[in-house]
Formats: sequence, C-alpha cells, structure tokens
Amino acid sequence: MGEVSGGAVVVCVGVLVWLMGGRQSGARRAELLFAGGGGVGVGPPSWERAFGELRRIRGRLRVEWWALGVGLVVAVLGASVVPVVAGAVGVPLLRRVRVAGEARRAGELRGDAVIALCSTLAGEVRAGRQLGEALLRAAQDSGGLGEAQAGVLAAARFGGDVPGALTSAARQPGAEGLLGLAACWRVAVDQGAGLAAGLDRLEGALRADRDQRADLRAQLAGARATALMLAGLPVLGLLVGAAMGADPLRVLLHSGAGLGCLVVGGLLEGLGLWWAMRIVRGVEVA
Repeated sequence: MGEVSGGAVVVCVGVLVWLMGGRQSGARRAELLFAGGGGVGVGPPSWERAFGELRRIRGRLRVEWWALGVGLVVAVLGASVVPVVAGAVGVPLLRRVRVAGEARRAGELRGDAVIALCSTLAGEVRAGRQLGEALLRAAQDSGGLGEAQAGVLAAARFGGDVPGALTSAARQPGAEGLLGLAACWRVAVDQGAGLAAGLDRLEGALRADRDQRADLRAQLAGARATALMLAGLPVLGLLVGAAMGADPLRVLLHSGAGLGCLVVGGLLEGLGLWWAMRIVRGVEVA
C-alpha cells in the first residue's frame, strides 16, 4: 500500500506542477527577470499571486477534469487506486453534462436573438424599407439567423426562397421561432398582408414562451437543488465518519465488503440522481 500511496503522490505533484507551470511559464519568468533593466519588479503580495494563479488554473480546467483531480486526492488519502479509476470514469460523464449545459445556454441565447430579429425587422418594415433590405439590416443588427445567416441573406438579396431558407435555419437549437417568421414572410409576399403586424404577434408569442420557460425553471430549481443535496449526503457521511475516527476510506477501499458497498452505493447514487434529473427535464419539456 505504501508503494501505491507514493505513486499517487508523485502523480498528484506532477499534475500540479504541469498545471501551475504551463507552456508560458519560462517566458513569464524571463519577462520578470529582465524587466526594468535586469531587476525583478516588485509585484503584488505572495497571497495575491497565489490566488491569481489558482484562478488562472481554474479557468484552464474544464469541469470534468475536477473529477480526476478529486480522485487523485482521495487516492492519496486512502492509499488506493480505486478513486483514480472512478474519477477517470467520471470525466466523460461530466463532459456530457457540461456539453449539454452549454448547448442549452446557446439555444437560449439564439432564441433571444430570434426575438430581437423579429422586433428589429418589424421596425425596419414600418420605416418603409423593402422586405429584402429590411431583413438584411435586421439580421446584421440582431444576429438571430445564426450559422444560416449567409444563406438566408443570399436568398433575400437575389430573390430566392426566403421562407425556405428561414425554415432550414429554424433547425438550429433555439431558433424554432424562425418557423413563425417564415410563415409571416410567406403570407406577406403571397397575400400582401402586413408583415409588421404579424411580426409583432410573433414576437409577443415568443416572449411569452420564453418567460414561461424561465418561470418553470425557477420553480424547478428547488427540486434540482434538493436532488443534488441528497446526492452529496454520502460525502458528508464519510466526513463525519473520518471526524469520529472510524477511517471510512480504509474500510471502503481495503476490504471486500467495503468495496462491494462502494460499488452498489455508487450505482444506486448515480441511478437516483439520473432519475431525479430525468423527471425535472421531463417537466421542462412538457
């Protein structure tokens, strides 16, 4: 066990040195050395530099890599490689969670941009501009078309199928409101109806839908926080056991019964958390 603990310590120290060093550490030391004619300039206090370094490291690390870091620390404390393996398994899982969260936030931002596009386009049409010119100006100001902006603007500039291009652009996550814009555009072109009035109604509907989702998310925040708090109770139990001198890490990591309890408890913990979050996401979708 001593060899395992020593190896884990070496790994932890190596990772810490790599994170704090970085590829620019040599250039930074050289800059400090030769600053001011060869003297090292007086910088902020050491504790401020330490906190700044920690913030820089935190900005470089993705959230999923903290699982591996925690696994390394627990491996050193428990003199076992099991936490390292568990942390490595948690890296792809946390990466999926992070990517899903980033996609959700990007979709929300794109939805806000679509609402701004409808509002700006309605103002341009009321100002007396032609539909194509109004769409060009509105798209440049709001950016609601996203990655499909070039195709939509080309269709508007050269007399192409603008509703079809808008329908294709609506396939982007969060850009579903462009389907309504495509319908308003088609009605305005084919039947001569006022586009500004339709855009006002569309903007109001999109805003109401966004506000409803925000209210629902706020109401579900308590349920999500409760699920996460319950998921953290086993960690609190381990801390209480360690404070009482029971040495729970030794029992869990160095005995057959402890490893069995650890595996079963980890599976049940993950299943319960997944089920609770699935219920919350189902309510949001519904």
